[in-house]
Amino acid sequence: MKAIRRFSVRTVLPEPIAALGDLAMNLRWSWHSPTSDLFAGIDPQLWEEVNRDPVRLLSELAGARLEELAGDGDFCASVDAAKADLDRYLGATRWYQEAVPDEGHLPAAIAYFSPEYGITEVLPQYSGGLGILAGDHLKAASDLGVPIVGVGLFYKTGYFKQSLNREGWQQETYPVLDPQGLPLHLLREDDGSPCVVAVAMPGGGQLHAHVWRAQVGRVPLLLLDSDVPGNDDAMRAVTERLYGGGGEQRLQQEMLLGIGGVRALRLWSRLTGAPDPEVFHTNEGHAGFLGIERISEFTQSAGMTFDEAAEATRAGTVFTTHTPVPAGIDRFDVELLERYFGGSQELPGVPLEKLRALGAETYEGGSDEVFNMAVMGLRLAVRANGVSQLHGHVSREMFEGLWPGFDESEVPITSITNGVHAPTWVDDSVYEVAAKHLGGRDVAAADRWDEIPDVPGEAIWSAKGRMRSALVDDVRARLRSSWSKRGATDAELGWTDSVLDPDVLTIGFARRVPTYKRLTLMLRDPERLKTLLLHPERPIQLVIAGKSHPADETGKQLIQQMVQFADQHDVRHRIVFLPNYDIAMARTLYPGCDVWLNNPLRPLEACGTSGMKAALNGGLNLSILDGWWDEWFDGENGWAIPTADGLDDESRRDDIEAAALYDLIETEVAARFYDVDEAGLPQRWLSMLRHTVTTLGPKVLATRMVRDYVEQLYAPAAGQNARVNTDDHAGARLLADYKARVRAGWPAVHVDHVEGSGVSDSPVVGESLRVDAYVALDGLDPAEVDVQVVAGRVGLGTDDLVDWDATSLDFVESYQDGKAKFAGQVPIERTGQFGWTVRVLPRHELMAFAASMGLVANA
Repeated sequence: MKAIRRFSVRTVLPEPIAALGDLAMNLRWSWHSPTSDLFAGIDPQLWEEVNRDPVRLLSELAGARLEELAGDGDFCASVDAAKADLDRYLGATRWYQEAVPDEGHLPAAIAYFSPEYGITEVLPQYSGGLGILAGDHLKAASDLGVPIVGVGLFYKTGYFKQSLNREGWQQETYPVLDPQGLPLHLLREDDGSPCVVAVAMPGGGQLHAHVWRAQVGRVPLLLLDSDVPGNDDAMRAVTERLYGGGGEQRLQQEMLLGIGGVRALRLWSRLTGAPDPEVFHTNEGHAGFLGIERISEFTQSAGMTFDEAAEATRAGTVFTTHTPVPAGIDRFDVELLERYFGGSQELPGVPLEKLRALGAETYEGGSDEVFNMAVMGLRLAVRANGVSQLHGHVSREMFEGLWPGFDESEVPITSITNGVHAPTWVDDSVYEVAAKHLGGRDVAAADRWDEIPDVPGEAIWSAKGRMRSALVDDVRARLRSSWSKRGATDAELGWTDSVLDPDVLTIGFARRVPTYKRLTLMLRDPERLKTLLLHPERPIQLVIAGKSHPADETGKQLIQQMVQFADQHDVRHRIVFLPNYDIAMARTLYPGCDVWLNNPLRPLEACGTSGMKAALNGGLNLSILDGWWDEWFDGENGWAIPTADGLDDESRRDDIEAAALYDLIETEVAARFYDVDEAGLPQRWLSMLRHTVTTLGPKVLATRMVRDYVEQLYAPAAGQNARVNTDDHAGARLLADYKARVRAGWPAVHVDHVEGSGVSDSPVVGESLRVDAYVALDGLDPAEVDVQVVAGRVGLGTDDLVDWDATSLDFVESYQDGKAKFAGQVPIERTGQFGWTVRVLPRHELMAFAASMGLVANA
C-alpha cells in the first residue's frame, strides 16, 4: 500500500546537543567543512545513506543514540565550538561593513530575485548554471557581509532526476520534496498561522503561497510555495516543477516570483524589522514583474502617476541578462498578457497599455504579438549587465535596437564576469596543501596567490592523484548504479570495477545539453577519438555528464549518441557518461579532472563557470574562446580550441573545430601530461598548473564577483535611488515630467547646420577644430540637451567612426525660430583619417546614462 498523505517529523534534540539543530538549519554547513565533518562523524555510514543531509541525519538517529551523544562530553564540546564559530561568522564585521564605494552609497538591504538557486543537492531547486551562479552569489554575499535577501520559488519536485534506459535514452523522474523535511523554516504570523502571499488570477481567483526561509549563512532566502490550502489543483501545481508546464504556467510562476516576491519581502520586513531593500537585483527576465509590483506600490503609497512610479522603481533596479541568444528569453503572447493583466486584472496604477509598452519589441525584427521579459527588465533597470566581457558585447548587439542611433559601445549594458564560491567547490586536498605550504587554508584571505609557484611539485601532484583516485572510485559506483537502473544484473557488471585508471590523463565535460554546447563534438570522428582513448603510451579518459531539458528531444538524442559510444566494449573503460549531474557529483568531478573541456558554438556561451571550478582545483582548461575564457586565457593557463567563426556550413565548422580539438589533445595536452622527469613528475604540466591557480585564482572567485556588483552596480543604484526618491520622490516626479516633454518634442529636434573651422589645410596633431552647431530644439531649453561633437578615427574605406570621443559644446545663444547655437573646440590628438559629426542627446542631472532614453538626433 502507498500513503496518500505524508509529513516529516523533526527530531527533538537533547539540550546538551540542541545546537545541532541550529547548525543543520543554516546552510553554511554546505560549504563549511568543519561543520559537515561534525555531522559526518556522528555516523559516517548513515551520513552517506542520507546523502549528506544533516536534517535527515538527525531525523534518522534513534533516541538512544541521541542520548548517547548528549552524554559524550567531547562531542558536546565539539557541538558548542561549532555553534560558537557559526555565531561569530553571523555577527562579525566583514568586508561590506568597512567598504567605501566610489559612487553612491552602500544600501542597507538588497533584494536578489532568481527563478532557481543551486546551494546544495539537499535543496534541489536548480537546473543548471543560472541556479548554481545564484547560489554562489548568495554564499559569497554572506562571506562578505553583503545584506542581500534572496527571493525565489519552492518547487515541489525540483527540476528532475535523470536516469538512462537500456538504449541510453534520458528518463525523467520527479521525486516529491517535503519542505518540512528540508532545512527550511515556514514564515508564520504572531499567532502561529502560516503567512500567506496572494496574487490575483483571472476570473477573480487568487494564487496563494506560503513562504519558506532557507538561511544561507548570513543571507535569508525566501521561497514561495503554491502547494497550500486555499488553492485549487491548478494553482497548487504552479510551483510544482522548475521550468515545467506550458507558457501559461510559466507566466503564473513569474507573476508569483516577481509580484509575490515583492510582497514576501514586505512580509519579511514586517515580521523581522529588516530594512526594506533599496536595490532590487533582477537575475534574468523571469523575475521582471517585480518592477510592475513596485510601480503599483508607488502609485498607491505616494499618489504617483505610472510614469513617476516607473522612475522611482527604475532608480534602484539592477538587471542581469544571462543569455546570448533570443531563444533563451521568455516571451509571452500579448493575448495571454491581456488575460492576466487587463481589465479587472490590472494592478492598481498599472494600465495594461503601459505594461505592454514595457515589454514591447519595438526594434527591427521584433514582434508586435509578444511581450518580452528581458526587454521589460532592461527598461525598468537603471543599471544592466552581462556576465562576461564577451557576453556584454553580445548583449549590447542583441539589444541595441532599444537604443536606435547609438553605437553598440554606448548601449548601457556593462559586464561583470561571473565567479565561483571556492569553499563550495575546492576539494579539501587543495586546502590541505595550502595549509601546509602557504600558511593557511584560505589563500584568498591571506593574499598568498603569488607564493603558489613555490609549492613543491610533489605536494601538488600527490594531491591531484588523490583527487583523481577519488573521482575514479565515485565514477565506478555511479556507473554501476546507472547500469543497474538500465536493467543490467550484478553478474554483468564486473567490468565496472576497472573502469578508468587513476594514473591516466582525465578530461571532464559536464553541463546542460542544449545543442549549442555541442556535447557530441568529440564524436565527429569516432575512430580518431578511440585512438586517443586507447593510445598505448599516452591514453586519455573522459568523464561526461549532463541533463537535457525534458522537452528537448534533440538534446536527448545527443545524450543517447554519447551513451551508445561510451557503451562500446572496446572503449567503455576509458569513457563514461554519468546520469543525474548535480552538485554532489560536481564536488568530486571538478577536483578529479586534469583538464576541463568546453566546446560551445562561439559566442553562445554567456560565461560558463565549470572551468573556473576546475581551475581552482588545479585543472587546466581546454576550451573554445567563449564566455570567461575569452577574456582570461593567456596562453599559459590552458589551451584555446581554434574556431571557424563565420562559416555558414555548421557541419563543416564542427568538423574543423573537432579536428583542432583532437590535434590539441594529442600533440599538446597528452604530450605534456606524460612528459615526466626521473621522479615521475610532469614538470611542464606542473608549471602550467601553478600559473593557472596563481593568475586565475583571484579572478574566478565569487567574492570578487559580488564585490564588483556592490561597487559597480549596487552602490551606484542605491545612490540613484536616494537622489530620485528623497523628498517625497521629488526627483522621480521631475524626471518623469522631463522625459515626457522630451519624448513629445524630440521628433522635431534636429541638427540644422554645422560649421567647422580653425584647422590648417594640412592639419597636424595639436591643432583644434572649432565647431559651431545650430540646433532646432522645438521648445526645449538649451540646458535640457547635450550637443556633442563626436570625433575620431574613420574606418578604412568607410565613413564609420570606429575610435571616437565625444566633446560637449557650450550653449551660445537662442533665436526666435526655436533654434540655438552651440560652439566649442575639439583638439586633434591622433594622426590618420580623422572624422567628426554632431549629435544631440537629452540631458538631465538625474539620468544615469546619456543613452538612457534611447533618444539621439544625429546630424
